[in-house]
Amino acid sequence: MKNLKGKVAIVTGVSRENGIGTSTCYRLAEAGADIFFTHYRPYDETDGEGVEEHWPETLAKQLDEKGVRVAHMEADLRDEDLPQKLLEKVVKEVGVPSILVHNATYSVNSNYKDLTSDLLDHHYEINNKGPILLTQAFAKLYEKTFQSDEEEGSIVFLVSGGPDPDHLAYIATKGALKAITPPLATGLAPNGINVNAVDPGPTNTGWMDQETKEGLLPLFPKGRLGTADDAAKLIRFLVSPDASWVTGQVIHSDGGFLGR
Repeated sequence: MKNLKGKVAIVTGVSRENGIGTSTCYRLAEAGADIFFTHYRPYDETDGEGVEEHWPETLAKQLDEKGVRVAHMEADLRDEDLPQKLLEKVVKEVGVPSILVHNATYSVNSNYKDLTSDLLDHHYEINNKGPILLTQAFAKLYEKTFQSDEEEGSIVFLVSGGPDPDHLAYIATKGALKAITPPLATGLAPNGINVNAVDPGPTNTGWMDQETKEGLLPLFPKGRLGTADDAAKLIRFLVSPDASWVTGQVIHSDGGFLGR
């Protein structure tokens, strides 16, 4: 079903073949949306899950073969000029966006013993400040371009939570995105933009070793680990016309995970 045909979607943090960002691009393109995605190699080379050579170019070719327009760029969410630069490039190369999926994230192990001010700031800049400023710029462009009754917009945050004591900074900043989802939804509803958050729970995107998989599996009542496509299918629904009455929600799409 091509219920997103004619729409332009931005998806951030698309660096890996088996990541949620890539699956989201696939699902939105299958529904007809034109895609602009971002990636950031320096993070993947140091603190992320490793670099996949030429993946952005490979993905762009695959999406192009689905018959949609596609473009991409490297984007550092710590750059305060990024929102304007990004949106200008999106409009020039793909069109005015009405969908924004915040998938990019920063996560480095931190517990109460080794948490530092710099580590907190780094998480805040990428997980909160960058996405919030991009959301603001996106909403202003949308408001200037569309009438609220002619084009429904949608913003989706990927969030997280749970009792993991070794990811304090990550969970704190992702929790902040949960907190701003309802007030943002209220503020942007008159403009025709829905705002929701998706918590996919532990998702097997390549970061799990065998010990981690064996430890997590008993906590999933459905008997399997979460996949990137599980999250992507929900995101596709939330940005579609079928979800026009869904806004301000933080949705746990985690297979009933018992560890939250």
